[in-house]
Amino acid sequence: MAEKREILVTSALPYANGSIHLGHMVETIQTDIWVRFQKLRGHQCTYVCADDAHGTAIMLRAEQLGITAEQQIDNIRREHIADFTDFLIGFDNYHSTHSEENRQLSEHIFKQLDTKGFISRRAITQAYDPEKNLFLSDRYVKGSCPKCKAPEQYGDACEICNANYSPLDLIDPKSVISGATPVAKESMHLFFKLPQFTEFLKQWTRAGHLQSEVANKLAEWLDAGLKEWDISRDAPYFGFQIPGESNKYFYVWLDAPIGYMASFRNLCEQNAELDFDSYWREGSNKELYHFIGKDIINFHALFWPAMLQVAGFRTPSKVCVHGFLTVEGKKMSKSRGTFINARTYLQHLNPEYLRYYYATKLSDAVDDIDLNLQDFVGKVNSDLVGKVVNIASRTAKFIAKAGGELSANIASETLWQQFTTRENVIAEYYETREFAKAMREIMGLADLANEYIAERAPWTLAKDENRAQEVIEVCSMGVNCFRALMIFLSPVLPKTAKASEKFLNCPLHWAEPLQFLGRHRIQPFEPLMSRVDAKLVQKMVEASVEASIVSDAPKPAADLAAEKPDSWLQRAPLAAEISYDEFAKVDLRIAKIVNAELVQGADKLLRLTLDIGETRNVFAGIKSAYTPEDLIGKHTVMVANLKARKMKFGESQGMVLAAGPGGKDLFILEPHPGAEPGMRVM
Repeated sequence: MAEKREILVTSALPYANGSIHLGHMVETIQTDIWVRFQKLRGHQCTYVCADDAHGTAIMLRAEQLGITAEQQIDNIRREHIADFTDFLIGFDNYHSTHSEENRQLSEHIFKQLDTKGFISRRAITQAYDPEKNLFLSDRYVKGSCPKCKAPEQYGDACEICNANYSPLDLIDPKSVISGATPVAKESMHLFFKLPQFTEFLKQWTRAGHLQSEVANKLAEWLDAGLKEWDISRDAPYFGFQIPGESNKYFYVWLDAPIGYMASFRNLCEQNAELDFDSYWREGSNKELYHFIGKDIINFHALFWPAMLQVAGFRTPSKVCVHGFLTVEGKKMSKSRGTFINARTYLQHLNPEYLRYYYATKLSDAVDDIDLNLQDFVGKVNSDLVGKVVNIASRTAKFIAKAGGELSANIASETLWQQFTTRENVIAEYYETREFAKAMREIMGLADLANEYIAERAPWTLAKDENRAQEVIEVCSMGVNCFRALMIFLSPVLPKTAKASEKFLNCPLHWAEPLQFLGRHRIQPFEPLMSRVDAKLVQKMVEASVEASIVSDAPKPAADLAAEKPDSWLQRAPLAAEISYDEFAKVDLRIAKIVNAELVQGADKLLRLTLDIGETRNVFAGIKSAYTPEDLIGKHTVMVANLKARKMKFGESQGMVLAAGPGGKDLFILEPHPGAEPGMRVM
């Protein structure tokens, strides 16, 4: 195993003005998986983050709620910590940019920039709200586009014709805050002389600190010429006042990345084993990684390294950039129920489902990743429940019956060699953040283990008392394969890994090469993970729509009625319209399933005997989701006046109604418990 590394890791700071959503979770899950992997390998890896707690938006939100800005950020910080904790994000410290550590560091860095001649001062003209006595950033001014005349456009660019302009160029501009017409007002601002760092940044961005596609994009900006960066904002503003200046505050993006340093310094004050200077001094041999989204590259790969270099601090070892999250192939949408808050997800589903699904999508590329809800259900159920957990559940019971002790004999050297030879490949994929490739390798090994168990069929061998030892050896092989898989999946599934340690009666470590357990006693197996319930996913989508209706500005009742979530359960195109008269001809009846049986030679069909006041025989393609025993005695809904259809296996005298994406997730329609056979469904 390689020499022990000392690594400091950060993810971008969530803004303290709203809830965590599933887009935020892409980054924190990606970062957490990488950090857990490093710790699992025996390295000292420290993960810090904080709330980004400054800015006009927070000040205005607090005013709207009738509380102080400090109360607002404290409330949001508690909410963020709860969400991240429940998503199993293992921060070593979660701080706030509104902290004394951050104030001191921000002032120190600014003074270094100013003393060394990298701060300029000049007057600029901005839009000003005369009612709120507040300078307005572009997002707080709306009006009609000066080029195409499109209404309701923000003060920087038109979403219709893509024209760029200043807020005061808008036709009939209005302050979003008060509705007043902005006026032009001059103010002195402070600027960081970023263009002077062009050559330094050209070298730094090509020195392996960035993905090549990110470095290429930055090269375009560098070649086009950098501009001085406005680092000040006028009062009133919630943030740190600039030392030596009157009514001037640090722009939020100056002190936000310094918040990484502040959070780590706060941790160092609590943990004497960590030394702030050894990680942050210029020339430090320790590693520093930032995980960020592609929308904030300029702050982290241009402004940040230039500031650090001037102030005498080290620059990042690597800035790891990821893409955005789409849901069902589109931008997250409140009206479709695909703008899903972390807490809404957690109220319905296991966080490890999403951790795994994101892992199957994440790579070192900057491409967007898509959360397809139907694929989400299928992949989690197939991979985690159907493959990995299935290995333990199929084999552990035979070990338990034999006394609970594993065999020391490796029943299949060939299979075990597959695991030991692939572990370094999987580890390298984790290291390079190619999580999707790692998951494919892991599931490939799970397939091999399941194939081995199916071929040896211990449930059949167990019927022969003379082959009892063979059963133990086959199942011991299965348990060892499961243990290896859980070691490999531990960074992704920390809670399931912990439960697996209890079952396996040993810790899951990966600091040394994979070893067969040998003669070892395990504990009785308990279920480790349940299948994703597709109905709960749909309820989560519906809850997200309801939450958006409550949180958004008031809308006409007619608009609200139209805001129903798209069902992801069925993607078939809509059929041609029919009239009410045509629909009225469909006779839907309550049917009791009095018998159900397999159909010899049919892959999907069950033969149902239905009572609707008379007996009907119907063939239903629901074998993938139900056994005959599941159905007998249930009530469902059938189309009673559908013309009988001659089939290979007999005559089908109607149709049972069912819905779902298919496979295991297919559900017959069940009426109210008081419904009687033969009742008409209106």
